[in-house]
Amino acid sequence: MSAPPQPAQNPRGATPPPLAPLLARGALLSPFKRPRPGAGFGASDGGRLTLSGVRADLSHLAAYARVCGFPTDGDGGGGAGGHGSGGGHASPAGGDLPLTYPHVLGFPLAMSILSRRDFPLPLLGLVHTGITLTRHRPLPAGRPYELAVHVAGLTPHRRGTEAAVVTVLRADGEPVWESTSTYLARHRVPDAPAPTPDDGTERPAPLPFHAEWRLGADLGRRYAAVSGDRNPIHLHPLTARLFGFPRPLAHGMWTAAHCLAALGTPAATRVRMEFRSPVLLPGTVRLGSAGGEFEVREAGEAGRVLVRGRVAGAAG
Repeated sequence: MSAPPQPAQNPRGATPPPLAPLLARGALLSPFKRPRPGAGFGASDGGRLTLSGVRADLSHLAAYARVCGFPTDGDGGGGAGGHGSGGGHASPAGGDLPLTYPHVLGFPLAMSILSRRDFPLPLLGLVHTGITLTRHRPLPAGRPYELAVHVAGLTPHRRGTEAAVVTVLRADGEPVWESTSTYLARHRVPDAPAPTPDDGTERPAPLPFHAEWRLGADLGRRYAAVSGDRNPIHLHPLTARLFGFPRPLAHGMWTAAHCLAALGTPAATRVRMEFRSPVLLPGTVRLGSAGGEFEVREAGEAGRVLVRGRVAGAAG
């Protein structure tokens, strides 16, 4: 087990940095960044930032739970296309943080790093390609935590360069939750290998049907309001087209959260998810699952696999 990061690295204490200036800085710097194969991040510690005494705001947590479909005390949760109902101060059922919520807590720190002048990838247009989530034990919503985020490295991808962002939540000095997210900056790659059958275009037999979701055109804006992730590829058709997408994309973390809310997870668990192809808005998708494996596909008999994942115990 690695030594806990030092809270003194962030003089703000338990107050996360405001997102709006970070996103503005990232947007302003993006046109001047020219990602290329072999790019590196000069910060030896991956730009590590730490907050101590972090607590979830219960009103915000309830709003997040409703948008993502997690059950709450006081309402029935929100579906894929609905806005939910009930009191604004309701907390998630059981009083614990949903498995995906610490990602939202860590998002301002991640943006602080990814929007730095010396970070080589442009913030605008970054695409979330996958995440591994590990919860070692339940996460009571009312207690304080220590939160640390750093970039573990940059690796080549056949469509550009991926950054791995690691987030760790600690209670009493021990890790209770951690994640590794990969974000892709698309750029030309000389001599890139041809696509393989494992690029999301294959048509293996669908997993057994679990649910069908009709996703509204405003879903990206609704999730942005509770997550702070206002990447323009998720918000409007025009801004999505500026980055080469025909329509806005659902956030990968909304898709992850909605899958896990529908399927449920053990108290101690590890989840791996690949966001293989964009989930376009509006649209209709299907969730299938069996034996810990799950997938999101386009609706229809020959729908492409858009998201693939696996839920397992967190042993080891």
